[in-house]
Amino acid sequence: MTDRILVRREPNPLRTLYNILNYGGLAALVLWSSSGIEYLGIMQTARGTVEALLKGFVLPDTAYLANWTKDGLPYAIVETIAISIAGTFASALLSIPVALLASQNIVGPRVSKLGKVIVTAVRTFPELILALIFISVVGPGAPAGILAIGIHSVGMLAKLFSEAIESMDMGVKEALDSCGATPMEVLFRAMLPEVAPEFISYTLYRFEINVRAASTLGLVGAGGIGAPLIFAIRNRAWPRVGIIMIVMVVVVTVIDLVSGRLRKKLV
Repeated sequence: MTDRILVRREPNPLRTLYNILNYGGLAALVLWSSSGIEYLGIMQTARGTVEALLKGFVLPDTAYLANWTKDGLPYAIVETIAISIAGTFASALLSIPVALLASQNIVGPRVSKLGKVIVTAVRTFPELILALIFISVVGPGAPAGILAIGIHSVGMLAKLFSEAIESMDMGVKEALDSCGATPMEVLFRAMLPEVAPEFISYTLYRFEINVRAASTLGLVGAGGIGAPLIFAIRNRAWPRVGIIMIVMVVVVTVIDLVSGRLRKKLV
């Protein structure tokens, strides 16, 4: 067994100063942000509300789950999943041309900068803001939720798609180019088949996120399970709140498990 030789490193003053400035700046930023929060304390009704909510989880409104009409919970769940599927599918298709525009190895560094700016601009606005905008355009309901989910997802999926394209092996593309293939032939026979598994994996992951996002869009009138949830909270119908949240947890968990297994098989 060979003996280890310990080498003592001399402290670097510049490195120490760099760490002090970094951690000091981070601490100052946290203190500054905390100073802008006005804490009013816990409300007097907090204990009763928490107890009623917990009682709603223990004794949920199962009759609402058995209501198969348009006003029932099953319809709201199906509408939420439908909004997620439609929005994710539309965004996956729209993200491909945007991702190509943002890929440096496809369009060059100058044009790709424009594409990256577009990708960043699209994903700047959250789904709730987009939902409020589209409600003013197409009215309240599921169409506004689909548009909000779809447009917001384009920004994230296009970013992930472009990173996959930029990291792909360009050998097949160069081989087809040397054979005189057209740009469309190169796209559909070389590029897309190579990155398709990653595209599908990213789309499934985004679908998981969109299911959660679609659950909140109903808060502003864009369809889904958020609308009955906010109405139940406002009316203090805690047993109904309990059954809605329990069903949401079950649905999201099942979708996560199924999507996770599919992504593992693809990648």
